[in-house]
Amino acid sequence: MKRSLKDYVLISLKGMGMGAADVVPGVSGGTIAFISGIYEELINSLKSIEIETLKVLFKEGIPAVWKRVNGNFLAALFVGIGISIVTLSKVITHLLATYPVLVWSFFFGLIVASALMVSKKITSWDIKSVGGLLFGTALAYYITVASPAETPTELWFILLSGMLAICAMILPGISGAFILLLLGKYEYILTALKEIDIKVILTFMLGCVVGLVSFSHVLSWLFKKFHNLTIAVLTGFMLGSLNKVWPWKLTLTTRINSHGLEVPVTQESVLPSGFEGEAFVIGAIVLAIVGFMVIYLLEKFSPEETTK
Repeated sequence: MKRSLKDYVLISLKGMGMGAADVVPGVSGGTIAFISGIYEELINSLKSIEIETLKVLFKEGIPAVWKRVNGNFLAALFVGIGISIVTLSKVITHLLATYPVLVWSFFFGLIVASALMVSKKITSWDIKSVGGLLFGTALAYYITVASPAETPTELWFILLSGMLAICAMILPGISGAFILLLLGKYEYILTALKEIDIKVILTFMLGCVVGLVSFSHVLSWLFKKFHNLTIAVLTGFMLGSLNKVWPWKLTLTTRINSHGLEVPVTQESVLPSGFEGEAFVIGAIVLAIVGFMVIYLLEKFSPEETTK
């Protein structure tokens, strides 16, 4: 499919949305890819990075490989993701620290709408689809209530953390940042990025590349063989993740982060009346509606998703 410069700018903007989502523990960049209409193209493009691609490289050269892997699309997308992570991560972190209830309310509305929009891609509901929906919901919910673990800092575990986090990042509803939190490596990786610890950064990036390429093959196969069931499970992931982005939380345990600040480790969702701070109920409802409408309008005016 021939694309214009405007198309690639739009893809980069979608990448920025994915990057912004991926830095927030509880929000998935895969969700943004799904509702913005590029998810299956992304998975199929990543899937094309395989051993056969190396053969094409040696026989036909770089231009043939670039075309095979949908290089223009991937480049535009990852440029957007990179720009967003570098420029927006500090802003989002600041907003979460300053206005947590309001920001989480926005994300809550966004994910509710995303789940509804994604579920519309299921062409027919049957017992398998319903079972997949329930399984995805239960699994994602369990992940949101799991406690972070004490884990090693050896490079092999950093590699594994990158593989697991990137797999989660491309699954709608499961946050790669939150997986890092559960693995006890969220602050560790952020600190490595800030201090430019090349050894840790390169190891983590290698894990991400290996995980991204290998897992994309699995997802692509699932979409082709079990499309409705796969969509149902992914929809369940989003529904189950709502517990993580519920605006009102009661902190059960805390820890001291790399900056010497006390931050929550395990939290329990409560009603606004049981919240210890200012509940901002009206503002939370308004921002949840805004988040919902953002996704609704994106879906309404986005072109149909294309596959490579």
